[in-house]
Amino acid sequence: MLQLVDIDFAFAKAKTLKNISLQLEQGAVVAVMGESGCGKSTLLNLIYGILQPDTGKILWNGKELLGPDHHLVPGHPMMKYVPQEFDLMPYTTVFENVGEHLSIQLDDRAQTIHRLLEVVEMETYADRKVKTLSGGQKQRVAIAKALAQQPQLLLLDEPFSHVDNFRKNTLRRRLFKHLKDENISALIATHDRDDVLSFTDETIIMRAGHIVDHRSTREVYHDPKDVYGATLFDDINVLPSGVMSNTKDLLLYPHQLEIANAGYESLVVNSYFKGKSYLIECKSAERTFWVKSQKELSNSSIVYLKIK
Repeated sequence: MLQLVDIDFAFAKAKTLKNISLQLEQGAVVAVMGESGCGKSTLLNLIYGILQPDTGKILWNGKELLGPDHHLVPGHPMMKYVPQEFDLMPYTTVFENVGEHLSIQLDDRAQTIHRLLEVVEMETYADRKVKTLSGGQKQRVAIAKALAQQPQLLLLDEPFSHVDNFRKNTLRRRLFKHLKDENISALIATHDRDDVLSFTDETIIMRAGHIVDHRSTREVYHDPKDVYGATLFDDINVLPSGVMSNTKDLLLYPHQLEIANAGYESLVVNSYFKGKSYLIECKSAERTFWVKSQKELSNSSIVYLKIK
């Protein structure tokens, strides 16, 4: 179990993380979301021991972890970190990279390496030199290399940022299934809601170095605390009390509004094609609304909106 207690950290006297406390149970997969510069990567670097907190404690299974002021080599044997800059050996093969820290005396060493390459869909590249790979392929090798060391906690910083869009969904499903099967905890810094909604148990939202929300992922999504948290997942409609007969202030995603025969009159500004539907931008009384529609609507046409 990972615990952070009252962590503060500053770069050049400018506080980057402020009063950070959290607890991560074994086997939990947790997302860390927030705008660029909010402290997501810094948080992972502190946990792994690359940075030294100014105040507070980081504990693993009740034992305090000491940072770089006390250890020349960062990290904990039960933790592995995959940063955005991959720690790979460019002039050796994919197979050799993944097996770098595995004893050559292991009976199932080769099978383990090939199994992990299957998890990240790189089994056909086992004999390729890493220097010949694309950025997305290197990222997948880095993940497999971390998994090969059988961590209890995996720290991932934007783990699919270089991966082709057509490959991301399969890779996510395989990786997160492996984490659950092996009871590996994971803390994932990401901007991508698709990393979060289908695969994480909890979501932490950070803003300006603070944790502003930490609940189950479904709670964070369905009941956002504020506009900032909601917009990390989708466009958001801000409805003060009484705008559409609502009796309290509401934050609603586009799919929570609908176009009806009667309701709140609004003017169509744009229709954005989204594949199976359109995202309609509407304006009324200097307020912008976003609503899903099954068909494209003409600009300047009048529509009526209501809450689903």
